[in-house]
Amino acid sequence: MRFLSVLHVALFSSFHGAVLSHLHSREEQAPIGDPTLSINGIPFSTRAYWMRQANVALGQPCPYAAFGTVIVNHTGTSELGELVCTGANNRTLTGNPTLHGEMSAIANCTSVLTDPSGPYNLSGTDALAAFASLTLYTNAESCPMCASAVRWAGFREYVYGTTIDALVRRGWGQIRVSSQDIFRQSYDLPDAARLLGGVLTNETDPYFFWQNDLEYPCPKGCSRVEGSCEAD
Repeated sequence: MRFLSVLHVALFSSFHGAVLSHLHSREEQAPIGDPTLSINGIPFSTRAYWMRQANVALGQPCPYAAFGTVIVNHTGTSELGELVCTGANNRTLTGNPTLHGEMSAIANCTSVLTDPSGPYNLSGTDALAAFASLTLYTNAESCPMCASAVRWAGFREYVYGTTIDALVRRGWGQIRVSSQDIFRQSYDLPDAARLLGGVLTNETDPYFFWQNDLEYPCPKGCSRVEGSCEAD
């Protein structure tokens, strides 16, 4: 299914008109507090599924910098949604300091969307436009670099688990600018976006809390070995 059908463009234009006027209010960007909520017609159970897939995107149960991302199309005919691409923190593997999970996923999606032999085979221009149909799930709140990239990409939705504040409290070095602040300052950008934070933190937090706390239990599938968590 191509992202840029005439019907889809019309539907997304309608979405823009409904959301854009309220996009930058605190109410629109507040974290989800009620797991029974359906946001943009998508139930929490579906959000939870994709957040768990962001954890799966790590490729192992307890990497040190466990930042994982999936990018999903919720605008098609599938009730659950269609996985377009994944990404995980690749800074150490590649030596590229910008390859956080979100940046890796966006780069991977660009390759998938424009692959001449792939399912989409989009031009560069159409690939750029396709991001406005997609939702990015990441298991921890994006740093300002990644949150800005999310806004430049023009994602339909951005959904995160563990918050920057929680990471800071657990000893992670962070640039202390929230995604909400980035979104509030991006009102000049043309694409509307919905920010949903604090999703499934009871499952995402353990991926980040063990590194600086020897008493904190390892994520499922891992055990303590000389102060670190290693896969069983």
